[in-house]
Amino acid sequence: MELPGQPVKRGTMAHEHVMYMMQADSAAQERDLPALKRYAPLLEELALRDEHRPYLAVAHRAQGVAFRLAGDHAKAETRLKKATELFEELDTPWQLGRTLFELGELDLDRSDGNSARRHFSQAVKAFEVVKAASYLDLTRERLQAIID
Repeated sequence: MELPGQPVKRGTMAHEHVMYMMQADSAAQERDLPALKRYAPLLEELALRDEHRPYLAVAHRAQGVAFRLAGDHAKAETRLKKATELFEELDTPWQLGRTLFELGELDLDRSDGNSARRHFSQAVKAFEVVKAASYLDLTRERLQAIID
């Protein structure tokens, strides 16, 4: 993170945006609340500063996961819905599916099976578009667990 971004001999070197996005996104997937609290705000700050909508959507999702893990369901829902709106506008089915999956997880935390079914079903449709097999399998498992 302390090295200058350019020039490099081949390709490009990841800048702060990419590094914070990867850290925040990985922390969300791993359910690592301390890392989410550290990296999601940094990503959001840079994304807002530079008007980078895809990274802002990732930041909203990461913040949503952080709020869910901390038990603040209202703030989690607000952030996850903002991420959903951005990913829909950007037409990014995989990212949208991941965010809908997180909304389903939030619904489960709130014991709202109907809403969880809806969100997981929407996530399945998004993952089918891009043939995201591992995400499809996980989401279908969650959906089946609700149905059973």
